[in-house]
Amino acid sequence: MAREITTVGVVGLGTMGAGIAEVFARNGIDVVAIELDEGALARGKAVLANSTARAVSRGKLAEEDADALHARITFGTDLAQLKDCQLVVEAVPEKIEAKRAIFAAVDDVVADDAILATNTSSLSVTELAVATKHSKRFVGMHFFNPATVMQFVEVVRTVITDDDVFNDVKALAEKLDKRPVVVGDKAGFIANALLFGYLNHAVSMYEHKYATREDLDAAMKFGCGLPMGPLALMDLIGLDTAYEVLDTMYHQDRDPLHAPSPIIKQMVSAGLKGRKTGRGFYSYAGIGSSEVVADGLTPIDDYAEDPGLAAIAKVGVVGSGTMATGIIEVFAKAGYDVVYVARGQDKVDGVLASIKKSQAKMIERGRLTQEAADALNAHLTGSTSREDLADVDIVVEAIVEDLAIKQELFRDLDRICKPGAILATTTSSLPIIMCANVTSRPGNVIGMHFFNPAQVMKLIEVVSTVATDPAINHTVVALSRKIGKVPVQCGDRSGFIVNALLFPYLNDAIKMLEAHYATADDIDTAMKTGCGYPMGPFELLDVVGLDVSLAIQRELYMELRQPGFAPAPLLEHLVTAGYLGRKTKRGFRTYA
Repeated sequence: MAREITTVGVVGLGTMGAGIAEVFARNGIDVVAIELDEGALARGKAVLANSTARAVSRGKLAEEDADALHARITFGTDLAQLKDCQLVVEAVPEKIEAKRAIFAAVDDVVADDAILATNTSSLSVTELAVATKHSKRFVGMHFFNPATVMQFVEVVRTVITDDDVFNDVKALAEKLDKRPVVVGDKAGFIANALLFGYLNHAVSMYEHKYATREDLDAAMKFGCGLPMGPLALMDLIGLDTAYEVLDTMYHQDRDPLHAPSPIIKQMVSAGLKGRKTGRGFYSYAGIGSSEVVADGLTPIDDYAEDPGLAAIAKVGVVGSGTMATGIIEVFAKAGYDVVYVARGQDKVDGVLASIKKSQAKMIERGRLTQEAADALNAHLTGSTSREDLADVDIVVEAIVEDLAIKQELFRDLDRICKPGAILATTTSSLPIIMCANVTSRPGNVIGMHFFNPAQVMKLIEVVSTVATDPAINHTVVALSRKIGKVPVQCGDRSGFIVNALLFPYLNDAIKMLEAHYATADDIDTAMKTGCGYPMGPFELLDVVGLDVSLAIQRELYMELRQPGFAPAPLLEHLVTAGYLGRKTKRGFRTYA
């Protein structure tokens, strides 16, 4: 049976440490909060006071509960004050020598059965443990920021951690209303090992000017439903912290994908560490502020009144699948006349039937009137002949992901469509230039990658090839906004932004599973509760389809040739076995 812990020490009262102290005090535990000097102590007190004041103002904490919380916390700058603590949690910056020095001092103060815990997000817990007199009582207790909100805690068990100590800490985390996941001592543990590879990749895209910071962040927020974009998240975490985490991971696994992008070290050296310094990838209203302010890199919005937009009055769509049907509905809802072409009359009728079925559900829920539905449908013209696309201003193809089939279509569209018409593809992985090259108008060929379901998802990746006319790009960006979407711009490279960032992260999760470091359930829990992702990686893989995921990962690997992008063997094996996810009722999980 786990022992009851009533008094806890917290060393380090930065954002993380102050949050941890607040979590313990909120749950009726007495806290001794220590900083190493009076200035840092004053800042820590202010962080905690501001946090509780915000909670009270938002109705999440009663005034009397806030007073009781503060009454449970004793502040100081002398580690000797920790002598009666049953657990001491260290939350100082990620410097192993500094942490070792603190634990050596705490070791001399606390009782022999007191538990020592580090909140490190990347350093070796074992190396810290062996620097103490009683290494069996040492664990990792990795909270996530903000600690008062995030439910996830990684309890890191070393090869020498005593079973009773581990059980006591796990039970305490549960008492704090957290969801503890037990992991071994590996750099980054679960969440950071997956998160920071993705963040580093996003920074590399920015560093190589593949996309702007705004477009990278918008792509992952609106394309994947993430709470923050990668560069905004880097600023929140702190670029110095991110550098230390990545550097530690790289020195442990030597994976080039974890080698910190050079720009991170350059920015840290220049003092551009993110919100904590008022400037990182973005500029902020002040030190510690979350308010982004315009700077020299802020894009000028010159798309609102695009003169080329007036030329888009009639839209063509080729395809009859789920994606094509959604795109047709989106354009018609925005008031455009749409000619859609399918391979047979049954397919043409099926598109209209699907749209009307969707409308019926919305009308039933009070989200659409019959009049609005009738107006939308009046914009639709179905056809089985591509010749009916002769007078459209833009054609969006949404057919099968087969390059030869798409090229045949583009040759035909080039013959049929009027001069000046834009030819757009919704491909998510194929090289757009290969479609452009079979036409006589490569400057008018562009990627317009919608996300599924197109009626709901706000993002469109506007993908220009080396041959795309800038005016065409400009027009498609403006058109995307006109139909209520959020366009982001990037070049014609495998995966574009979203898939190029998303699928290596999913692949890393599979590698973690096949290495038996953590279960699929624990990894999903880590990313949902620790990082705020709407779905865990294995949930998402089963929804997307393991065959689709493998095809995309192979494309990325073949283009970028990074060893770390090679598809995980477990993914290959599951696809070979026909376990493709929900559509076959078995993937990483089994479905009824």
